[in-house]
Amino acid sequence: MNSPPPSGPVRIGVLGASSIAWRRTLPALLDAADSTVVAVASREREKAERFAARFGCAAVHGYESLLERDDIDAVYVSVPNSLHHPWVRRLLMRDKHVLAEKPLTTRPADTAALIGLAAERGLVLRENIAFVHHGLHRRVAELVEGGRIGRLRHIDAAFCFPPLPGTDVRYRADLGGGALLDAGLYPVRLAQYFLGDELTVAGAVLRDDPVSGVDVAGCAVLAASTGETVTLSFGFEHGYGARYTLWGSTGRLCVDRAFTPPPAMAPVVRIEEQDHAEEITLPAEHQFAASASSFVAAVLRSRPLGSDPGHGEWARTALRTAELLDGIATSAHRVTAGRRD
Repeated sequence: MNSPPPSGPVRIGVLGASSIAWRRTLPALLDAADSTVVAVASREREKAERFAARFGCAAVHGYESLLERDDIDAVYVSVPNSLHHPWVRRLLMRDKHVLAEKPLTTRPADTAALIGLAAERGLVLRENIAFVHHGLHRRVAELVEGGRIGRLRHIDAAFCFPPLPGTDVRYRADLGGGALLDAGLYPVRLAQYFLGDELTVAGAVLRDDPVSGVDVAGCAVLAASTGETVTLSFGFEHGYGARYTLWGSTGRLCVDRAFTPPPAMAPVVRIEEQDHAEEITLPAEHQFAASASSFVAAVLRSRPLGSDPGHGEWARTALRTAELLDGIATSAHRVTAGRRD
């Protein structure tokens, strides 16, 4: 194995010139301390050059060419879902640390294989789920643990937004599209955040688009080993909504704009009890910057190549997310969606 430089900024390559890379992740990686973006690779030369001009890095035509560079320590992967597994595997085999867009893969077995390979080679592998890095949810967890709403009994969570352009890759079944993997992952991971990984799928419904063949909406019920229940909704055929409610024995705690708050937005936590309601305003945070910084810090801790201290905890949660999503997909009652309006 070739060890990365013992000091200096983490040199990052980008595989895929996606919208989320342009709008959120690349600006965050540029702002992160101790990192520098070296090159962006796209299968479209013009797109690679447009990214390179904006982010001050090299343009690389073709994914394969990025693998051949020897000036990259880590790679941010932002290609369609079905391509994650083969390209992340190739990068790990080249001793590159990887930050991959969610979902890490489209199959639990592939997720497990990548996690095992990263551990075997002493590499950092992370899934770019930004919302878990926002301090809002840590504060909510502290309130719940402090008994603010009594004993937690139930979680209701949703992430939905309007229909996408017809050419969007999320309508491509062959590229791992669909609302479950794109939007459903958020409330599933939120349930894990508050209840842990010992959750099971108790029931689900998916609405399939007859044109594209992908699921465009759905809902599911999860059950925790300790008795709590979860209802979750997701889709891209709705008015926008990203929220959750934690229902306890003495009150409820509600959060809106839960998964994609703008960096300047101060989130509000609303607590409702029998004869009392209050709102707590928390500091604004840039969750994509926090996710990028967490990844870079993990890479720096791993130099020279060795074990990633956070790998085990992250790996268990990531694999369980993949298993729960697969459980929803395989057990769901499926209905046919109407026209996209």
